[in-house]
Amino acid sequence: MPVVRRHVPAADGTRIYVEQHGGGSGVPLLCLPGLTRNGRDFDPVVSRFAHVRSVITVDFRGRGLSDAAADAATYAPQVELADTLEVLKAIGVGRVALLGTSRGGIVGMLMAAVAPAALAGLCLNDIGPHIEPASLIRMVGYVGRDVSFADWDSAARAYAATAPGFAGVTHEQWLAAVQRAYVLRSDGRIAPHYDMRLAATLPSRADIEAGKVPDLWELLPALAGKAVTCLRGAGSDLLSPSTVRRLCETLPQSESVEIPGRGHVPFLDEAESVTALARWLDRVDEKEKGR
Repeated sequence: MPVVRRHVPAADGTRIYVEQHGGGSGVPLLCLPGLTRNGRDFDPVVSRFAHVRSVITVDFRGRGLSDAAADAATYAPQVELADTLEVLKAIGVGRVALLGTSRGGIVGMLMAAVAPAALAGLCLNDIGPHIEPASLIRMVGYVGRDVSFADWDSAARAYAATAPGFAGVTHEQWLAAVQRAYVLRSDGRIAPHYDMRLAATLPSRADIEAGKVPDLWELLPALAGKAVTCLRGAGSDLLSPSTVRRLCETLPQSESVEIPGRGHVPFLDEAESVTALARWLDRVDEKEKGR
């Protein structure tokens, strides 16, 4: 399967890493990762869909193989959206179906409002316009902790311990997940693959408890008429069933799918996830034929 790997300079010179896999007649699929994750999170999606369409994975600034930002304040969704639009321009892709995991889904909702012509459809992987405060507090507790491990088995066990709500996941599955998210450093230690300064951009616990974290409901009208699917891990502490219900009421054309045995976030290799993604992409392709 052909793959093109490159770095694209953002407006401030930060180099953003992108991979473009496969090809075909389907609308290109753009995959944007979660807060501390990188494009490798979408390896199962690439394997499943790159034979029928181009699958594009992006490492946000400060994550994976992208450059760390000179200014940590630029670790913000609006900057990550601008970086993503620069990437699409550089690789010559004008319109995409966007699969956004957590933070990537927030960037997708922003894209609908800021650059609607670039967005053919949006699949939200365990993210919505409202994030449960308890989940944010949990993230504040571990994001930016400069931990490292002597071997991959130890890293996998620790990784699983930061992910409540999962059931029936084997050690081998956690091992595969952590090998996508962590990196083997030059000193032989295994560590998270992101800039630790990312933690400074999170809201404080006091602000979270005081309800000072804004919701994104005002962005949803920009998705009217677009193919939208929302995946929710059945054990997720970040995306509540009530948020999914309100999203579906606001966007009647949307579909919601709950992924059993998964918390925040589904791995996207589950049978339910693959089926939902295939159905969503079919809807995107069908709508694009009518444009």
